[in-house]
Amino acid sequence: MALIRQCQPKTIEDWEAWYFENAYTDGKNTFKVTKESLEELGNRLHEKITEVVIPEWQEAFRNLTLQDCIDYIHNLTINRTFDSYICEKSVVNDGLAKLYPSVRFEESPSELDHAGDIDYLGYVGEKAIGIQIKPVTAKSNFGNYSVSERMKAGFQDFEEDYGGKVFIVFSLDGEIANKDVLKEIDAEVERLKKV
Repeated sequence: MALIRQCQPKTIEDWEAWYFENAYTDGKNTFKVTKESLEELGNRLHEKITEVVIPEWQEAFRNLTLQDCIDYIHNLTINRTFDSYICEKSVVNDGLAKLYPSVRFEESPSELDHAGDIDYLGYVGEKAIGIQIKPVTAKSNFGNYSVSERMKAGFQDFEEDYGGKVFIVFSLDGEIANKDVLKEIDAEVERLKKV
């Protein structure tokens, strides 16, 4: 991405030509990236997939048992759901509620959580902000997370109904991972106090 930003190409052909003129690998032994070096990487990837990955997966699938499937579903349904629930509560009760003592946080009703992607309501007087809590693993890096069009529409409906904006808070081990969202929440809480 740094290279394409330097290039500022107008066409893909501009980008490709510029890339092969300017791209070098990182690391101890840097070398110029060429079409041939990319082809070599493609060959090595194909070899790794066909000679290592596929046989390992085929072996895993051959050895897959009914109990493996039952254990997986149980873990997903019981263990991971419980872990997510505890993390959500920690983010709100040990994080947001302490940072915003004047805001009354409540778990959202199930229809709002399910249809509107709102996990918690944060009441500021008669108005409320919405909080959606996502594990950092939702996109492995919260900087790359993007809200779907359905979610945007739900967040807009929430704002019309409750008066406040919806914030996505990323959780890492029960802590708020995206601390920058707190500035936005601060501003919204102050705005709602004045309404």
